[in-house]
Amino acid sequence: MTDLNGRAIAVTGAGSGIGRALAVLLAKKGVRLALADKDAAGLGETKALLGNSPATTTALDVTDDTALKAWIDEAAREYGGLDGIINNAGLSIIAPFADTPAADFDRVMDVNFGGVVSGCRHALPHLRGRDAGWIVNISSVFGMMGYPTQSAYNASKFAVRGLTEALYLELAQTDPAIRVIRVHPGGIKTNVARNAKFIKSMPGAPGAMDSASEFEKSARTTPDQAAATIVAGMEKGSPRVLIGGDAKMIDLLTRLFPVSYYKRIGAFLGGGR
Repeated sequence: MTDLNGRAIAVTGAGSGIGRALAVLLAKKGVRLALADKDAAGLGETKALLGNSPATTTALDVTDDTALKAWIDEAAREYGGLDGIINNAGLSIIAPFADTPAADFDRVMDVNFGGVVSGCRHALPHLRGRDAGWIVNISSVFGMMGYPTQSAYNASKFAVRGLTEALYLELAQTDPAIRVIRVHPGGIKTNVARNAKFIKSMPGAPGAMDSASEFEKSARTTPDQAAATIVAGMEKGSPRVLIGGDAKMIDLLTRLFPVSYYKRIGAFLGGGR
């Protein structure tokens, strides 16, 4: 177990959901925070929840590589070094692949994967040489299984998984003090479904509002519970963190039935062949 008290950690997507819950919990553990989000108002609300805990906030889009690097470098200057980064920012769209505009697909990849790549690239030099460090990348259960209308999100989250696994293996040899953790949340009670851009559903499937409502009904984990699981994984140095019983079930079934898993869990997730 590694004590987080006094560490300096950067968190993207801190304006709501899991990112906000992480900020609140890490602040309680004595972590000095650098928080970023595209939503300046949401970021301000998160900051207000932290009271007098040391925390800086920066409104930015993680696809702006120059701004992201400047934010990370400034966090390291502010706190005399940086101990970790949690790459949490993400978004989703809902559409079959054939109906997904290229610009929308690329936007999901740029935020969910490109933002993680940039976060890792710019944080890593600051983490090297410290007695402990963390790179925490948020993937998804959709980084373990395919799902209709989620081709862009699937692609981005599988890419995060692959990047993080490779980085884990590399740094285990070159920088063993840096803990590289990939996180696979299941259904989390956030606004992700309602905020997702709805383009088109599969034939016979629910529309935008019905789809969001069904997701919210099936979401089994709160952001606070998700944050607690992630932070526990950071303290233990776990290379992989599964959040929620649904994530554990999906993990098991995709490994036991790598070809036919969807037939077995389709009803659980809303149907499909």
